[in-house]
Amino acid sequence: MIFPESFFFISQNMHQGYPAETLIRFLKARDWNVAKAHKMLIDCLNWRVENEIDNVLRKPILADVYRDVRDSQLIGMSGYSKEGLPVIAVGVGLSTYDKASDKYYIQSHIQMNEYRDRVILPTATRKHGRYIGTCVKVLDMTGLKFSALNQLRLLTAISTIDDLNYPEKTDTYYIVNAPYVFSACWKVVKPLLQERTRRKIQVLQGCGKEELLKVMDYASLPHFCRKEDSKSSKHNGSGNTENCFSSNHVFHQQLYNHIKQQAIIMESISPIRQGSFYVDIPEPDPGDTKIARTIETEFHKLENQNGFTNSRNGLAVNGH
Repeated sequence: MIFPESFFFISQNMHQGYPAETLIRFLKARDWNVAKAHKMLIDCLNWRVENEIDNVLRKPILADVYRDVRDSQLIGMSGYSKEGLPVIAVGVGLSTYDKASDKYYIQSHIQMNEYRDRVILPTATRKHGRYIGTCVKVLDMTGLKFSALNQLRLLTAISTIDDLNYPEKTDTYYIVNAPYVFSACWKVVKPLLQERTRRKIQVLQGCGKEELLKVMDYASLPHFCRKEDSKSSKHNGSGNTENCFSSNHVFHQQLYNHIKQQAIIMESISPIRQGSFYVDIPEPDPGDTKIARTIETEFHKLENQNGFTNSRNGLAVNGH
C-alpha cells in the first residue's frame, strides 16, 4: 500500500501521532479498497492545504456572531462515555441555522471537528493510556418539522465535509425524541445507507435515558435526555450552563478561548483577519445526494398527506 511519504510530517493535525489508525479510517470509509482510500486521503490532504484547515483554530468568529451561531446551530459536548469516548450532543430538530450566514456555520463546524481531533481526543487518549479516536453522538429530534428542508442544502454541505475529510470519527449515533416525521423518513432512508453506517445508528425510545445510562454516567447525559419532558432540549437562554448547546457551557467556553489564544499567538507572528475563513465544499458522494433527495421527497409527501401546506411559507431549498 503506497501512501505519500510526507503524510506523517504534513498531516500531524490529522493523525496526532497515530498515522496507522488514521489510514485505517480512510480504508474503512472505502470498504478496504486501497486505491479508493488512497484517492480519498490525497483529496483530503489537498482540501486541507487549499483551505488552510490547519489554521482554522486561529481564526475566531466575532463574539456576537458566535453567540448567534450557538443559538441556532445546536451542538455541544456533554461529557464522556464509560469507555472514554466524547459524547457529542446535536439538537437536530430545533436547529434553525437562521441567525448567521452559511460560512459561519461551516467555519464553526470545522473548528469543532478540529478541536475534537487536536485537543479532546488526544487528551482522552493520554488519560486512558490507549488510543481513542472516535466519539458517540446523541441526536435530539425534538421539534423536527417539514421546515427542516430549509436547511437541507447547508446540512448536505456539512455532511459532505465530514464524510470526505473526517471519515469514521463517530462510533455510534443515538437518536432520541424522534417524532412521527422522523420515523416515516427513516423507513425510506435506512435501506439507502451502507450496512456499515446502519450498524452505527440506534433509534431509542423517548429521550433514551435508560439505554444511554448503559454507556455513560448520568453526568454525561445531554440535558435533553435527563427527563421525559423533551422540551428540555430547548435552548433556554445564553446563561444556561447546564445546556451543552449554550455558548456559556464549559465546552464552548474552552473551545472559544482556545481559538482566541491561538489567534493571539498567530497575530504576533503574522497578522490575520478575525473571522476571515472560506472553505471549498467538496462534491457530495452520489449516494449521499440520493439520500438528500429521498428525504426531500418524503418530507413533501408527508406534508401533503398531513395538510401542512402552509408550514413552509413558500419553501425553497436554498442557502442563506
